[in-house]
Amino acid sequence: MGQTNITIRMDRELKQEAEKLFNELGLNMTTALTMFTKAAVREQRIPFELSLSNLNSQTLSAIRDVEEGKNLHGPFETIEELVESLNAED
Repeated sequence: MGQTNITIRMDRELKQEAEKLFNELGLNMTTALTMFTKAAVREQRIPFELSLSNLNSQTLSAIRDVEEGKNLHGPFETIEELVESLNAED
């Protein structure tokens, strides 16, 4: 299989911290990024969990409600009421 080069932009400090970590693991940046890419292709996903840690409690509660099939009604009876509310100037 042929080789190719890629160029990425990264914060200088992040790169230095990553190189230090990879070095301690016996890897270099190329090997570590190749491992990541191979895992992503093999698993057909990002090989670690992605999350939005900045969700507030109200949003988390709404997500739980949807997952549990609860409280699936809104404050509006019709689409027209929703649109009117969205277009209203507060």
